[in-house]
Amino acid sequence: MDFSKHLGVLRRYALVLTRDGERAEDLVQESLLRALEGAHTWRAGGDLRKWLLSIVHNTHVSRIRRQRTEREAEGVVAAQSAGSHAPPQTDGVDLGQTMRALMDLPEEQREVLVLVAIEGVSYRDAADCLGIPMGTLMSRLGRARAALRAATGRSAAEKAAAGAGLRVVR
Repeated sequence: MDFSKHLGVLRRYALVLTRDGERAEDLVQESLLRALEGAHTWRAGGDLRKWLLSIVHNTHVSRIRRQRTEREAEGVVAAQSAGSHAPPQTDGVDLGQTMRALMDLPEEQREVLVLVAIEGVSYRDAADCLGIPMGTLMSRLGRARAALRAATGRSAAEKAAAGAGLRVVR
């Protein structure tokens, strides 16, 4: 098993879950340790990335239950973002707004959106990673996308008009 080619995906996912670079690194390290200890549970020929993402997710959930530090992390993120200056470029401003809106989403919506929209994990694999039914995943994804559109001031109609290839069905 070669974990090295999946480290980027694991780090990005852990960073979104923890909202803190050091805690994300700790989460990845703990998850990889668990993967090594539980290597006998991996089915040969299975999707290693999906298995590792599941371990990261489950490790994070265990930490949350054990430590309940989410409120502290939100305070740290808020303090860091208050002192930052938005870049003058429109794209930079849009990206900053989108990232703040992403981090403000409830964890359930944030993790689904990151797996599907950013990491490109299929709906089925993301649902399996998170241990939720596919319908629940799709519902959370829809709510997350709607919340991001609302937070960034873009409506679904504007997105379709911008050439995203999506249309608004009423």
